[in-house]
This record gives sequence, C-alpha cells and structure tokens, in this order.
Amino acid sequence: MGHQGSRSERQISSVFLGIFAVMAVTGWAVWTGYSTSTGLAVFLFVTSAWIVSLCLHEYAHARTALHSGDLSVGAKGYLTLNPLKYTHALLSIVLPVIFVIMGGLGLPGGAVYIERDRIRGRWKHSLISAAGPLTNVAFAIVCTAPFWLNALDGVPMAFRFALAFLALLQVSAAILNFLPVPGLDGYGIIEPWLSYRIRREVAPLAPFGLIAVFALLWIPEVNGFFFDAVRNLLSTLGVSDLETFCGRDLYRFWQDTNGFCAAPQ
Repeated sequence: MGHQGSRSERQISSVFLGIFAVMAVTGWAVWTGYSTSTGLAVFLFVTSAWIVSLCLHEYAHARTALHSGDLSVGAKGYLTLNPLKYTHALLSIVLPVIFVIMGGLGLPGGAVYIERDRIRGRWKHSLISAAGPLTNVAFAIVCTAPFWLNALDGVPMAFRFALAFLALLQVSAAILNFLPVPGLDGYGIIEPWLSYRIRREVAPLAPFGLIAVFALLWIPEVNGFFFDAVRNLLSTLGVSDLETFCGRDLYRFWQDTNGFCAAPQ
C-alpha cells in the first residue's frame, strides 16, 4: 500500500502532459509553418514551454527537498509536475505568464511549501533553494544550444526567433531568482549561513521581496542595467538582440507591426 501510494505521488499529472503536448504540437507548427498564423503558433509554443519550465523549476525544489529529508512533498502532489498543486497557483503560473505577455520578463514563480524543519544541514537547505533557478539555467542552455553550437542551418527563422525569446525569459528568470533578496531563491541559498538574529529580522520582509524587485525595475536606470546584463549574457551564448526582438515581436501577434520580423520559412 505504501509503495502504491509513493508511486501515485510521483506519477506525472495529465495536466502537465497536456501542457507538454501543446508545447510539442505548437513547436512543430512553428517549425513547419503549418499554422495559418505564425504569431499565434509562436505565442502558444513559448507560453506552454514557459509553463513547462515553471513546473520543472518547482519540481526541482521539491525533488531536492525529498532527497534532503522532507518526505511530505509527495503527499502535497509536488512530484507530479501538476501546476495546480502549488501553494499559490496564481503566483507560480498565472502571474509569470501575464508578465511574459505584458513585457517579456521571466518572473520568478514559486510556491512549493518545503517543511524546512525536517531537513538537517546548511548545504541541503541551500541546494533546495538553488535547484529551481538552476533548472532555468539548464533550460536556457538548451534553448541557446543551436546558437552557440552554430547549428542553425535548416532551422526555420520563426522557430529560431521563438527559441531566442524563450532563452531571454529563462535568463531573466534565472538572474532574478538568484538575487539575494528575501523571498527569492537567491536569499534562500545564503539564508542558512546567516545568524539566527539576522534571519529573524529579515523573515517579515520575505513577502515583499519580489514586489520590491519589480518596483526597482520600473526605474529606467535599473531596468536598463538589468536588461543590459540579460542581453550581454545572451550575446555570449550567441543570441543577438535582433533575434530576441523578433521573437518577442512574433509572440505579441496581436500587435499591429510592420512585419519587419516576418521572415520567410
């Protein structure tokens, strides 16, 4: 019975498989040019791929916690990759998708509740926090692989642009997540190494950390500095500004543009 329960707790949910199927089908549609609206296909492909990456981000936190001693994550449904099982589906999925639609920013989602008192050892606590953003890093490496491997021959332009925009989302999410701000994974990495007094004083600030980061990003100088860092990193990985711009342009298919990025397949 226990074995049966543990297996069902780790069974991949039909919700995640459905989202993954949308990603696969729309990715194929972008690649082949099968869709009558390339922009709509890019929108669905990037959005579903982004949700898949958010699910994997949360799964990485939960799986690392499981191996570190928190056996409760299975009963909570975190190992099924079902986004509806997260503590705050709104924060983890809905808001990040809205931010992508609004402006192409990889918002750190995040709401799997880890029972930290079950876990012993500072390194384990740090690794649990690091596992999520490291998933975004891995996703970014996969998305940019065709660029830095010079393997773009035969890759349709629309698919190339979609990958570039998806890479921008992953890189921006990774950078934001690694910031040592209370409430973000970056702070979770260093928190176990801080004194009890500091941790207790900082704890009430955690719910406002993400809000503070986005308030700062409204400041033009801060915003410029942040996106310069994202662009420089993407450039190092072989992705140009033009490619990310065209990816965003295709993604926002409802906007009336002059077709600058509507390259032939």
